[in-house]
Amino acid sequence: MSERDLIDNVIPHTDVVKCTARIGAEIRNIKVSADLPDQAIAAINGLVLEHKVIFFRDQGHLDDAEQERFALRFGKLSPVPEETTPIFEIDSRRDIGADIWHIDLSCMDAYPKISVLRGVVIPQAGGDTVWSNTATAYLDLPLPLQRLAEGLWAIHSWPSPHYRRFAEPLTGTRIETEHPVVRVHPETGERTLVLGSYVAGFVGVSRYDGLRLFDLFESHITAQENTVRWKWKRGDLAVWDNRATMHCAIKDFGHQRRVVRRATIEGEVPVSVDGRYSVARYKFIQPASTPKVV
Repeated sequence: MSERDLIDNVIPHTDVVKCTARIGAEIRNIKVSADLPDQAIAAINGLVLEHKVIFFRDQGHLDDAEQERFALRFGKLSPVPEETTPIFEIDSRRDIGADIWHIDLSCMDAYPKISVLRGVVIPQAGGDTVWSNTATAYLDLPLPLQRLAEGLWAIHSWPSPHYRRFAEPLTGTRIETEHPVVRVHPETGERTLVLGSYVAGFVGVSRYDGLRLFDLFESHITAQENTVRWKWKRGDLAVWDNRATMHCAIKDFGHQRRVVRRATIEGEVPVSVDGRYSVARYKFIQPASTPKVV
């Protein structure tokens, strides 16, 4: 049975509603659970690979423990620097800079392959999340820019350059990794762009030129035709391929509170078009009991 047949056999195509032509699908008539049969988990994984991000409404039965158990069906949970629990809470009362385009934890060498995000406290207005398809963004590049991107390597670092882009890292927890700007997806074979707010510069490129290269490639990633915007409701669940997307939380909800909780699944070390692997340059994680640097 082909992967397409497997998906259709477990989740009827009528229950898969595309959000846009290039990215995103809502999966209907399914109750997400860690107890789903293996075929259902395989079908969900196939839909994530196909649509890059999938959404489930009305999953209010999920709590942190069940979200964690469900996420574990896709692989080992990926640790979050400075955190002590696998479920990472993103609370608007604690500004972590989620309102800028990023790949989850791309400062790590083997950054997460899948992210599972649950809506807990949702504003009455605003607070959407936007995802982009970095595979179609690569395909949209003119051939000379594809070749340029394939030869570039970027330094991804924590603390995030959202605060001090292309500046010296802050003290405390520090992580640096060299990633190819174009990686080969280990499951689909697609070529995807690897950029976002963790980028602190490009290997062998001056800061001046690096800023312009960054803006050039990011403009293709965030082009409207490559994006999908999800309007959250409490109990919604989003699952996305963190190797083929970037995303951004829209901070347009004023003084209302917004809380979402995320689990991430450990990924593979990226491989470039010419077969080279990403390289961890530096890694120092503060103990969780130490005050955080933000």
